Amino acid sequence: MSYSVSCPAIAAFDNMVPKNFNPSYKHPLYFIRKGLYRKISLYAPQLKGKLLDFGCGEKPYQSLFTNVGEYIGLDYNGEGHDHQNEGVDFYYDGKTIPFENESFDSVFTSEVFEHVFGLQDILPELNRVMKPEAQILLTCPFAWEEHEIPVDYARYTQFSLKDMLEKNGFKVILIDKNGHFMSALHQLFVLYIHDHWMHRVPVLSKIPLFKKIVRQIGIPVMNMGFSLVEPFWPKSDRFYLNTIVIAKKIAKTN
Repeated sequence: MSYSVSCPAIAAFDNMVPKNFNPSYKHPLYFIRKGLYRKISLYAPQLKGKLLDFGCGEKPYQSLFTNVGEYIGLDYNGEGHDHQNEGVDFYYDGKTIPFENESFDSVFTSEVFEHVFGLQDILPELNRVMKPEAQILLTCPFAWEEHEIPVDYARYTQFSLKDMLEKNGFKVILIDKNGHFMSALHQLFVLYIHDHWMHRVPVLSKIPLFKKIVRQIGIPVMNMGFSLVEPFWPKSDRFYLNTIVIAKKIAKTN
């Protein structure tokens, strides 16, 4: 159940999303972060009412949820991620979500499920706190390096996400993807250059000016250059950066 979606122009909330999550070409994570921003911007208006941001962090995308009346951020205070100054509203113990049954009209969770050990145990909890027919919008990395170590447990295909959701009281409405084969390879290459290569090049890596040139000239040139040639690459979505899913809680019938 894969959909090809063209994202409309997004203007009103551009400046409200932190630059780290709505980056320019200068950012080493430009393609994955910009792509996620566009996908979330596209689907966020579908979520309404009282929303739970599960694994909220600093709530970078909150301004995109224009139809939400109340926005509550929940996170887990454990190793791998420092939540200082993030404005998390509530913490949970990794097992039980501290809200009553059917408390929320919608749930948003972005780049969180890979950090949840025993996701099968958390999905019933998310389902429990959602109202019947409530929607969940989630994103998960598909092709990405280990991160927030050691709390990085899994990579999920679209098929595993669909299977787990359906086994835990959800109906999948839409599955989308961020990136394609070549954009994913390019993004991973830029990540390698920025996080690893430029710190290990003999002699040059000891020169601060060299790293500055890579960051301020090399990375933007690589990203802008790829953007120019990207339309000419034949597209394949068998390898990509992120999976985006919209599902709803199935209402129980008596």
